[in-house]
Amino acid sequence: MLLSTGLAAAHAVAEGDKGYIQEITGVHLIPFMYLGAKHMVTGYDHLLFLLGVVFFLYRLQHIAIYVSLFAIGHSTTMILGVYYGWNVSAYLIDAIIGLSVVYKALDNLGAFQRWFGFQPNTKLATLIFGFFHGLGLATKILEYDIAQDGLLPNLLAFNVGVELGQLVALAMILIAMGYWRRTASFWKHAYTANVLMMTAGFVLIGYQLTGYFVA
Repeated sequence: MLLSTGLAAAHAVAEGDKGYIQEITGVHLIPFMYLGAKHMVTGYDHLLFLLGVVFFLYRLQHIAIYVSLFAIGHSTTMILGVYYGWNVSAYLIDAIIGLSVVYKALDNLGAFQRWFGFQPNTKLATLIFGFFHGLGLATKILEYDIAQDGLLPNLLAFNVGVELGQLVALAMILIAMGYWRRTASFWKHAYTANVLMMTAGFVLIGYQLTGYFVA
């Protein structure tokens, strides 16, 4: 685990993209849209949480509500966090993001009802964890000292790219889930899939907390 902490930065920007962000000034809408989309479709922590959110959602209107709540939370803290320079530990934020994956897997397994006798407000939880996902990205962007010239338009373009990437990722997840749900193995292996998702969340938490105490 100690040797793997470098792999834990799910929100990290690739080295080439990092250099680009640090060097440019002014408004660059298309490049920042591309970077935002790239971040979303390669952000495994985002995708795991998104998978958990839609795992048992069948109606498009329900999917739209939950994904919109996640997008609102994600967009709000990403833009505000960078614009106002919120200084938060990236390791702790990413550990909470790992916790969001664990939470959603447990929610899908009905654990809270069995353990505590009540069902948490899943919409509110999706919005709150969306705030943390956005803040996690903001902490990484702040590390690259992005230029103030054109900051807000570039952040808005980046956010548009993130949402476009989210739509692409969501479409792929829904297509795969649609095929899987038509097979007899879905209900047979749904429990195992969520246990694996929960395990991945705990691994993310472990990586980030290790990085926090070692760094």
